[in-house]
Parts: sequence; structure tokens; C-alpha cells
Amino acid sequence: MQVAFGVLGPVTAWRDGVVLALKGPRHRAVLARLIVARGRVVPVDSLVADLWTVPPDGATSAVRTFVAALRRALEPDRPARTPAELLVTVGPGYALRATNVDAWRFEQALEKNSTLNELDEALSLWRGPAYAEFADAPWAHGERSRLSELRLTAIERQAEARLALGLAADAVPALDAHVTEHPWREEAWRLLALALYRSGRQGDALAVLRNARTLLVEQLGVDPSPALQRLETDILNQADHLDPQAAGRVWAQATAAYDRAVPSTARARLESTVGLLRNLALTGGSGLEAAREHRLAAIVAAEELGDPELTARVIGLYDVPAIWTRSDDQQQADAIVAAAERTLAATTQEAARARLLATVAIESRGHNGVRGLAAAQEAVEIARRLEDPALLAFALNGLFMQSFYRAGLAPERDQIGAELITLARNDPAIEVLGRLIRLQARSALGDFESADEHALAADELAQRFELPLVAVFTTWYRAMRAADEAAYREAATLLDGAGMPGLAEGLLPLALQSLDLLPATPPAEPRGDLLLEAHWCQIAKTAIEQDDQATMKRALEALTPAADELAAGSGVVNFGPVRLYLEELKSAQA
Repeated sequence: MQVAFGVLGPVTAWRDGVVLALKGPRHRAVLARLIVARGRVVPVDSLVADLWTVPPDGATSAVRTFVAALRRALEPDRPARTPAELLVTVGPGYALRATNVDAWRFEQALEKNSTLNELDEALSLWRGPAYAEFADAPWAHGERSRLSELRLTAIERQAEARLALGLAADAVPALDAHVTEHPWREEAWRLLALALYRSGRQGDALAVLRNARTLLVEQLGVDPSPALQRLETDILNQADHLDPQAAGRVWAQATAAYDRAVPSTARARLESTVGLLRNLALTGGSGLEAAREHRLAAIVAAEELGDPELTARVIGLYDVPAIWTRSDDQQQADAIVAAAERTLAATTQEAARARLLATVAIESRGHNGVRGLAAAQEAVEIARRLEDPALLAFALNGLFMQSFYRAGLAPERDQIGAELITLARNDPAIEVLGRLIRLQARSALGDFESADEHALAADELAQRFELPLVAVFTTWYRAMRAADEAAYREAATLLDGAGMPGLAEGLLPLALQSLDLLPATPPAEPRGDLLLEAHWCQIAKTAIEQDDQATMKRALEALTPAADELAAGSGVVNFGPVRLYLEELKSAQA
């Protein structure tokens, strides 16, 4: 049974979602005082002093009675004369071994870089003032003040998150109420003025700043902070950085200047085009499809110029992080590999060779051949020798794509993901790649707690840096965690228009099969990709049902290296522990 405690409002306790009867106010006072102590022991004498200004005769016995009543409410099924587990006696006093307290969950949400949804959820925990019925209790003053300040900070962070997402108009009502209730918070005035300005209400924004100035000068005798003064000046000047549309204007101006300054025949245009295609690919959907469509054309154009070094740069600059191990366009991938191999034969510059080799490794994913793995290993070796973090990250991506030549390699992939996170530095796309690889690897190793953390970190990065494709993988992962058909079907809707046919093809039927472990007829020889273990488990089931001894032997040999893993290495489907399939295979063999 789960017992939760609430202090963000009247002090309350729930067991399995049902409110517990805590009797009188002094019972709740004892509970509240122990929650304030955060697991530390509170001596009985301190409880007596906190509950009464002038303790009556028998106050110590009364406290013990209150504690006994609380224990009955919190642990009604505890056998007589067995020690309490929640409200425990320690030396001269009592301690509450609580883990689920709304105020603590609220604080944890604020300690990290929370998303808007997480801030909304955290603020929804508040049912009224903290420790509402103990406003006059000296022992509650410090905790009440601290939590109240955190709540005000959370409201302002919530407004900032809305502004960052372009939801300026949505932020105005809450901020208006916030400054009315707490007129001395200059950050609240600043955010309200900014939200009004971004909502097209410049006059209202300036009026808010004038009101703030009047309030501060006349009632506190202080001038507005430099931040407020700068904002007023910027609004009067309609400064570009205040306008969320400013980026669009800068883009239009910069591209127009580029068109005027750089001749249409300049070779630099090809390299600039590849950089643009890389960023376009990261937007997903139609952007990814457009990048894929024009990438090969850029390579062909570079080859036609007869400059191997330029061709190497054009091929190597497209270092888009790749997480799924099936190609979205195999014919194009083969053409890119061929171009990279031709350019390798004419290039001696080491960094260029490493990029070309990494490209070969990534684009030949799922081929079950030795060339891709050898190319990846050579690219990593060169990058390490050159001590180039960005180049090494690209090479490691290629090595990841070639880490499916046999089952049981999740630990190696986990190491690749960890190194990518370390190398990422200021490149969020590389960190996301590392997080998703570790999500997949930890899933295969059955460490879902760690996988959950990587999924959350990837989602936070995706929100901050506008990387929409990340949600496809984390949503599928959570559907796998839920092992729920409806969740899988909802996740499948994200594949429509995502621009990743190599991921979408056949994934939903496979996921639904995994729920009941009902195999269809799989490929005779699985591809070396993220679904390798899952398909071997299908083969094993089918072979056992058909008493196919030869196939059972092949499946046993293939799956044995993954005996300690789950067939969940893709992070999107889970066929359960591999050892169970191995046991069935051994039992079924004559």
C-alpha cells in the first residue's frame, strides 16, 4: 500500500489515493511537525513544546496517544506488537519515514530544467497555502516561507517556459494575477510586460512597466532594477531580440545577402547547401525527406566538378546523427556509399577520410557485411588519433550502426552512447543520439530505471533545441514500457509524416506481436540491426512450433551471447528475457 502526504494546503494523508482520517488538529500537528523534520528524529519534549504554549499535565502521554492514533491510521493492517514502518520510534522521539510528500515532489521538479508540462504538474500539487492550518505555529514559519517562495519562482519559470514556446498570450492571465498578489516581485513585472509585448500589446506592456516604476518609487523608495529599465528602453525601440519573429527577418536578410555576394557557380555554395540540409534533416518530417532528396544531388554535383577534396567535404559535412538501423532509402544509401568509396580512393587527408569512412559505415547499416564494420573501426581510430571530438562523435555513430553483427552487444552500444554524451559538449543533437543509444542499450539490459532517465533527458533537450524526431523514439519507448496496445497504436501515429519509412515499415505489427509473443514467419536470416534479437526470438518460437531442429540450432547459437539480456534492444519493442527462449530451445531439441 502506498501512503502519500500532502502539506501544500491542509495537511493530509492518502493511502492508495483514499484520504485518511487523521482525527483532531493536534494529530495533524504531530504529523506536520514530523514532515517538516524530513526524516530526522523529533524528541518527544520538542513535540510537547511545539504543540502547547503552556503544556498541560500529561502532555507527554498525550503525544504518545496522538502517535499511536496516527500509526493506526497510516498502517491499519500492521499486526499487533510489530514495529511500525512509517512513524517509527527512535531513541527519545519519533521520525516519519516518508518518501512521497507533495512538497518534496514539487521541490524535485524545480531542481532540474523542467519542461512546461512538468512545471504545470508541479504547481497543480498546491491545494492552498503550505501547512495551511499551522500558519501561526512557530515551527512551521520557516518551511512555509521557503515553500511559498519556491512556488512564486515556479510561477515565473512557468511563464518563461510559455514565452519560450511562443505562448505569450497564454502567459498573460497568470502573470497578471501574480503581480497583483505579489507586487514587489520585479521579475514578475518584467515577464508580464514581455508577454504583453509579444502578444502585440505594446501600449499595455509600457503601462505595466510604468505601474511597476510608480509602485517601487512611491512605496519603497527605490528605482526599478536595470532589467526592468532595459526592457522599457527595448520596447520603446522595438528591439529585434524581443520579437520572436526577429529570427525570421534575420534569416531572410542573411540569405538575400548571401545570394547577392556569392556567385551561383561558386563551389562554396555546395558546402553551404550541405550545412543547410543537415539542419533541415534535424527538423524531421518533410524537412528530413527534402534533405534526403537533395543530398545525393549535392554529392553528384561535387563529383562533376572533379575536386575530390570538395566532394569529401560535401559527403562528410552531412553528419546527421542516425539512431535507427534500417535505411529510409536503400538505393540512395548505396549510391552514397559508392561515391564515398570513390572519393576515399582519391583522398589522403586524414580527417576527410575519417568522415568518408564514417559515412560508409552509417549508410551501409543493416547489410551484415564486413566493410561497414571495418570502415567504422578505421574512422574511430583516425578520429582518436587526431583528438577531434566532433569527428569522433560522427565515427562512433558509424560504429553504433555496425554493432549488430551478432546478438548480445548491448553493453558495447551502451559504452558508445556514454562516450557520445561525454563528447557532445555544445552539440545537443549528439547528446540526444547518445541518450537514445543508451535508452536502447539499457532496455536490452533490463535496466529500465536508467533508460527512463535517458528518455527524459532526451525529451528535455528536444524541447529546448527544437528536435521533433526525438519524441518518436521516446514515445515508442514508453509504449514498450507500458506494454499496452493502445499506447503502441498512439505511438504509431507519430510515424505518419515523420519522414522515416525505414522505422515505420512493419513496426506496429511487430510491436503488437510482442505483447503476446505470438510470432509470425520472420526472415530466414535477420538483418544486423536493432531488431536482431527480436527477430531471432520470433524464429525460435516458429522453429519450436514446427519442430525445425536445424533452425532451432541456429537460433540457439545466435541468441546465446544475449542470454543475460532482454529482447528489447530497439527500445521500441520487448520480447522479454532471451534466456526463456534459450530454455525453450534447449528443451525442444531432440
